Amino acid sequence: MTVSAPALEEGLGAIVGPGHVTAQSAALSTVSIDGRPPRWIASPGSTDEVSRILALCSTEKLAVSPRGRGSATDLGNPPRRLDLVIDLARLTAVLDYVPEDMVATVQAGCILEGLGSVFGKHAQMLALDPHAGQSRTVGGVLATNASGPSRFRYGTGRDLLLGARFVQADGTVTWGGAKVVKSVTGYDIPKLLVGSLGTLGLIVEATLRLHPVPPDTGSWLVVFDENERAGDFLSAILASTLEPDRLAWLNDGALRRLGQPPAAAALCVSIRTVAKAVTSQGAALAALSEQSGGKARALPAELWTKLGGALVAPLVLKVAGEIRRQSRWAAEVEHRASRQDLSAAIVGEAGNGVFRAALTGTIEPDIFGRELVTPLREALREEGGSLVVERAPRLLKDAADVWGPVPEAALGVMRRLKSEFDPLGILNPGRFVGGL
Repeated sequence: MTVSAPALEEGLGAIVGPGHVTAQSAALSTVSIDGRPPRWIASPGSTDEVSRILALCSTEKLAVSPRGRGSATDLGNPPRRLDLVIDLARLTAVLDYVPEDMVATVQAGCILEGLGSVFGKHAQMLALDPHAGQSRTVGGVLATNASGPSRFRYGTGRDLLLGARFVQADGTVTWGGAKVVKSVTGYDIPKLLVGSLGTLGLIVEATLRLHPVPPDTGSWLVVFDENERAGDFLSAILASTLEPDRLAWLNDGALRRLGQPPAAAALCVSIRTVAKAVTSQGAALAALSEQSGGKARALPAELWTKLGGALVAPLVLKVAGEIRRQSRWAAEVEHRASRQDLSAAIVGEAGNGVFRAALTGTIEPDIFGRELVTPLREALREEGGSLVVERAPRLLKDAADVWGPVPEAALGVMRRLKSEFDPLGILNPGRFVGGL
């Protein structure tokens, strides 16, 4: 028998407390996904409350979407259904921190900036710097596998996640992974959760690997008057003995948005190590840039935290291709965007072959799919690359699959996993790859 809406709201309130559930339209509109508001928002204060909420939703077959700070709700297909948003912002405890082991277990709602203050007291850091900034939550960064320039040395959340406690669709609380850096036991379920957009389970706790804060840092901006020269410089860095920890590709549009002098392309490079090595590697970097036709100058360290500002736009594409062809793909995106009178600001994780293009202007949905997304995907496929529409208005999402095609064999595995973890299909239905 179907339970009435007032009874469901009462049931949610009984779990989280009446002050932590709402059905007010003004509040619901602030958490809508692609224009679809939920029927309720519930804010649990513990893992047990998350479990009881999902058990209730499973019984009533309510569609659920988890939420951190809402920084990445544009990612994914429009939801097929949406009944309840579970706001994890109250889960903010640091549950365990062992500086000697450089490992910490934190709740999903912890903010990166706050964790930076906690770990910084022991000269340690969580090496995650997503472009949306340090205001993002740990759970949100993991669910979307968000990354930034530090990915070059430290990897993404998938690389830093040692273990996770998560709640399955039926309310079952499960732990997977380890609480130490060196462990090879069992299946690595937590890594399945990273980037799954909450479609397999809700991460409520994460055990994370930390790194020491380097004693000294040097940052440089190397500008070029030709894309190809910037590409050559990137290849030269990767082939050298230099050890940068962050590499970011910027096109002219991004440079202008960041208040930097115009140039065809530029690379931001940082080296973080002992002071003597920073100085010597900085000199080597400058010499290498001259050989490639670039001009290097010191870069204010705070610019690294502002790169995401260049990507503020209603339309953002994420392109992944062969690392040494970064200049080619950046130029291709700029060319195709300009043919549609769109301007492009490109910020790349240059050492990983990934960049994001923020496009501004107006484009018709059919042209977006036919002239921009489809030909780029076909060209990228030749080298195993991909294009994901990370942010777009609903009409553009309807015109082009935001995730792009996935080989049938891989999609079959993902369907079986989804069926195993969420047989009723209540977790973020429709938003992930292949409409999962």
